[in-house]
Amino acid sequence: MASRPKRVATLVAPVQKVSMRNEPGLAFSSAVAPAMGAREWTMLILLGFLWGGSFFFAKVAVAEIHPLALVLFRVAIAAAALHVWLAVKGPSFRAALPYWKSLALLGLINNVVPFSLIFAGQTQIGAGLASVLNATTPFWTVLIANAITEDERLTPNKIAGILLGIAGAAVMIGPGVLAGLGGPIWAKLALVGAALSYAFAGIWSKRFRGLPRPPSPPAN
Repeated sequence: MASRPKRVATLVAPVQKVSMRNEPGLAFSSAVAPAMGAREWTMLILLGFLWGGSFFFAKVAVAEIHPLALVLFRVAIAAAALHVWLAVKGPSFRAALPYWKSLALLGLINNVVPFSLIFAGQTQIGAGLASVLNATTPFWTVLIANAITEDERLTPNKIAGILLGIAGAAVMIGPGVLAGLGGPIWAKLALVGAALSYAFAGIWSKRFRGLPRPPSPPAN
């Protein structure tokens, strides 16, 4: 029994070595993610359809609604839905109040900024091109994580996977991508900026791995 604490400390030490604590309960962690099963893959594919379809509906919506007003509607509806979900499931939002600054920044770079840039860009470019430019998010995420974190290293396999993913998105959209290549450069840069914002948000969200997870779905 005496050797058990020593063994536990040995197992925990690698995670503590790469952790950068800034607030109680929040830390960057290199904990290994659980393996994905059939349920997780099904949910991921469904999420891909929902996210991919959002570019088509956004293109329709920006023709009638100002981009910033559309952002307000999207975020407000998602926030209301999440609060209803939390009210039904039971966990209180008060548990997150000590970390409101970090959460507010996450909401800004994961929702407000990219939504604004995407909707503004889609006033000038097609949904197909917008979705392909947004598909560069993993590419930027890997580059940024490699530069500013200790546990996310750039590897040939990661680069190959990202390039295949972007190419796959373009192939699935088909000739519609080529048809939407026109438009001002600022609109395309806006979509790239949204992808960069999502990349920073993905890295920033690692701070919340130490918090208990409420039974709520992600809002988008």
